[in-house]
Amino acid sequence: MKIRKELWFGFILMGLIGGGALAMVLSVDQMTNGHYGLLMLSLVVVAIMLGFPTAFTLMGMGMLFAFFAYHSGDQSAAGALKQTLDLMVQRAFSVMTNDVLISIPLFVFMGYLVERANLIEKLFHSLHLSLARVPGSLGVATLVTCAVFATATGIVGAVVTLMGLLAMPQMLRAGYDVRLTAGAITAGGCLGILIPPSVLLIVYGATAGVSVVQLYAGAFFPGIMLAGLYILYVIIMAKLKPDWAPPLSAEQRRVPLPEPLLRIGASSEGWALSGLINALKGKRNQQVSTSYLLGQLGIALAPAVLFAAVAFASYQSVTTVEVEETYEELVAMGEESSESSASEGGLAEPPSGEEEGGLAEPPGAGGGDLAEPPGAEAATSAAAEPPADSVALPPGAAPAPATAEGSPAPTTQPAPTSYWIGLGVGALALAVFYAILSYARLEVFKMLLSSFFPLMVLILAVLGSIVFGLATPTEAAAVGAFGGLLLAAAYRQLTFGVVKESVFLTAKTSAMVCWLFVGSAIFSAAFALLGGQELVEQWVLGMNLSKTEFLILSQVIIFILGWPLEWTEIIVIFMPIFIPLLDNFGVDPLFFGLLVALNLQTAFLSPPVAMSAFYLKGVSPPHVTLNQIFAGMLPFMGIQVIAIILLYQFPEIGLWLPQVLYK
Repeated sequence: MKIRKELWFGFILMGLIGGGALAMVLSVDQMTNGHYGLLMLSLVVVAIMLGFPTAFTLMGMGMLFAFFAYHSGDQSAAGALKQTLDLMVQRAFSVMTNDVLISIPLFVFMGYLVERANLIEKLFHSLHLSLARVPGSLGVATLVTCAVFATATGIVGAVVTLMGLLAMPQMLRAGYDVRLTAGAITAGGCLGILIPPSVLLIVYGATAGVSVVQLYAGAFFPGIMLAGLYILYVIIMAKLKPDWAPPLSAEQRRVPLPEPLLRIGASSEGWALSGLINALKGKRNQQVSTSYLLGQLGIALAPAVLFAAVAFASYQSVTTVEVEETYEELVAMGEESSESSASEGGLAEPPSGEEEGGLAEPPGAGGGDLAEPPGAEAATSAAAEPPADSVALPPGAAPAPATAEGSPAPTTQPAPTSYWIGLGVGALALAVFYAILSYARLEVFKMLLSSFFPLMVLILAVLGSIVFGLATPTEAAAVGAFGGLLLAAAYRQLTFGVVKESVFLTAKTSAMVCWLFVGSAIFSAAFALLGGQELVEQWVLGMNLSKTEFLILSQVIIFILGWPLEWTEIIVIFMPIFIPLLDNFGVDPLFFGLLVALNLQTAFLSPPVAMSAFYLKGVSPPHVTLNQIFAGMLPFMGIQVIAIILLYQFPEIGLWLPQVLYK
């Protein structure tokens, strides 16, 4: 019965779309090519909702209506068919030569390898122990795990499915509400389509002609903001409704200690740093090898060593002064030497007027009628004889900084106040870390070292190389794929079967995306040939909308389209319609792309085609219903709307980093 309700919802939605198209046909006196373009758009949406493959539906409709557009003039059927086939070949070739799309299979391959390295279980366990005292700790750990893992993989279905198998049973056993549990898993799993490296941003950049590098830099803080809002909601709900997210019991927070540490008298609450040092110099290390104790002490001191290295490198960076070029060896033109100026090419004085018929002095010049102003003689002599140690500069050159006579320009400068403030804050955090570093927390830190930090290093290596201009997205994707191989090998999961399955799934996903691009290119060309784009522009511009009203209208349309369609279909079908309108309203395509990326989170969270809900339902216990999952996703959809409003009100959230890095 529930499936029947969903089918009824879909049929009603298709009926509204089809009825709107029919009403348009009946309301106009004469159908133009532009109206046929809008009819084609409606038919494509209905066909996709009926279950036809998106890429081939776009290609088929595009070729059919392109033939109609060519044949509607004086062109013969054979000529129209030839032009249609030429259009298909040209559009397919343009997709094949798009360099940006090369990074998609590499990022997808990295995601499948990381997924099969079995890191998510260790990651979730270590995060849930480290956040044990935070309200709603299991929900917070689920969202953080989803954010990190979704960033590393970018595959929504994989993250939701794995977290449904791993986190959902633990959260339900701990007494968490089914709706809060389902909402946290589905919303957290969708973060991968927003937080870089995201395939969605690559597809949008290739469609809209926007730099993928700038999109990655711009989406970084909005992605963190959205994840932070999710976490804040879970914490607030845990405070307001403790029965929805009960705190963990002492047994659930217990961290077992390894046997060697127990032999030296370690306890869960004992101070790890002093205990390890005392064990090294006392009698307790008779039963435990010194190398083991030194290894544990090295792990405990690793944050201090890292802090010292970062502080030293930062100090060198902020105190070093780049030596600017000076112009001490350059002299002004015509002043090479006082001796040679007159004899070697210097300008001779003009002949006097009395001797060679030159210009005579004006009347009264010698009679003293015009007196020199006071001090003019001294100023003239001072200007005529520059100081001996002065440096002549070429026109437009800035003078070198003044230094003491004979001393070189300084190469260092005092560290700014901001450096010392940052150093003090870091030192305080380090002191707090070591003050509370018990043996139990040391074990949790070791778990994080083996699960959380490898993924973060991989993510930062990929994103850092892109954002700071060290590599193109394609090159960084290759580094990420190689890093995924290393991670799988480090965790002993790099087998022939894993590589074979990852390659197969990568080829399948990449082929789907590329065929979507080909279909979208053919569809967009047919839509433009029919004049549909021009008709849409006339309709929108005829409404006399302001910039704010246009953005609200476009985001509402995308929000509604997220119900029946997935994000790939929305981008490849409707972005070519919206992008040409941006110049008319003065909207930055980069900023519009960030709004769309936030909005398209709803494509995975809004019924009836909320794919993440069906992913979770497939692995959830039998008593968890689809309606409960949908109910749990609704508050997180509201949070997405809040995030869109915040990004619109404060565009610097998304535009600050690209402006700083690429201005």
